[in-house]
Amino acid sequence: MKFEDKGFLINKNKYNENSVIAEFFTENNGKVSGLIFGATSSKIKNFLLNGNLFNIQFNSKNQNKIGYFKVEIDKIHTPYFLDNKIKLNCILYSLNLIKILTVENQSNFKIYNQLIKLFDLLYTQNWLKNFVFWELEVIKLVGYDINFRDYVDSNKLKNNQSYVYTYDGSKIIPSFLIKNNNGNINNDEIKDGLKIVGDFLNKSVLIPNNINYPVSRTDFIKLI
Repeated sequence: MKFEDKGFLINKNKYNENSVIAEFFTENNGKVSGLIFGATSSKIKNFLLNGNLFNIQFNSKNQNKIGYFKVEIDKIHTPYFLDNKIKLNCILYSLNLIKILTVENQSNFKIYNQLIKLFDLLYTQNWLKNFVFWELEVIKLVGYDINFRDYVDSNKLKNNQSYVYTYDGSKIIPSFLIKNNNGNINNDEIKDGLKIVGDFLNKSVLIPNNINYPVSRTDFIKLI
């Protein structure tokens, strides 16, 4: 199999002294893994960061053997956030989420487009709130949707900002997940929103598919 495509680097692991096994999420071919020879050369190593976008050439002579990539940088993303720990951890978690929720060689342009949107939203004023909806959209695109309005009791308002679950009254759903308003929200509301989304992700998606809850998500939330 041979193809040329564009793809975001979502993961890489050392293979030998000069090579890595890389995973890209591509525009037309979905998630693809293969070797990058000479990955430690000065020509490429400084650009070979998770989150960057590459022009790739993939070649696999045998479906039973791992293929290999030739890559050229198309657009730099991650280096702009190396000095912003919370946004950097958000990027690393987001790439990991797509890695664990997608399968090899299954095209999904909408997921690819979500990666483009990820780097756009990091520059928005309310990026944390926007990220919560970004994560929900990724989960939806792999087949798991939720409408939080179906799980609240509007007669049990905790305050003007929050609702509570009807079947698990100890958990709060911040109003921005119900109303999707444009008002200002604080970090506590963001954390409540991420907790609810995380519970849904874990119970409805990860556990049924025997996928471990990503440590990178916990690390990201700790920084908020």
